[in-house]
Amino acid sequence: MRVVVDAQLCETNSICMGLAPDVFEVGEDDTVTVLLENPPESLRKDVENAVRLCPRSAITLLDG
Repeated sequence: MRVVVDAQLCETNSICMGLAPDVFEVGEDDTVTVLLENPPESLRKDVENAVRLCPRSAITLLDG
């Protein structure tokens, strides 16, 4: 799986970081960083929750 964040849509509210802290980080400059672009399968549930709960639908999870 591959995680992509659309920086133009992201409002850096940190929901993703709270749900998947090993994958997302929101910096002091209010930008989101994807720490693990290809996270292990063990983190899929956390990433899927972050995708589902992102208020701006800024996160995409690509399989393959």
